[in-house]
Amino acid sequence: QVQLVESGGGLVQPGGSLRLSCAAEGRMFGDYSLGWSRQGPGKEREFVSAISRSGGATYYADSVKGRFTISRDNAKNTVYLQMNSLKPGDTAVYSCAARAGSLRTNGNLYNYWGQGTQVTVSS
Repeated sequence: QVQLVESGGGLVQPGGSLRLSCAAEGRMFGDYSLGWSRQGPGKEREFVSAISRSGGATYYADSVKGRFTISRDNAKNTVYLQMNSLKPGDTAVYSCAARAGSLRTNGNLYNYWGQGTQVTVSS
């Protein structure tokens, strides 16, 4: 089992950047694929990015491709989401997720979730 705690959210102007972090507590961090999901006001949850156990494979939703970068540091048990060129439509609660095994692009296949961190993009 793994516990996830996100940090790094906040208020940023359009065009700005933020880096989210998600620290994991638990054993065998390297056995888990990791991802990020978001839910904006009045919107359905959207799974936006994922990274494989080794970090060699990544996935991005079309809505964030070219602007967001996911990475992980297995030595620090942490996954990151670097968000650039932020838009008001990126405003959401961002949650990290983990699943044992291979990367999947369907967020419903992730078993463990953090509590989320708020990102607000506004001038």
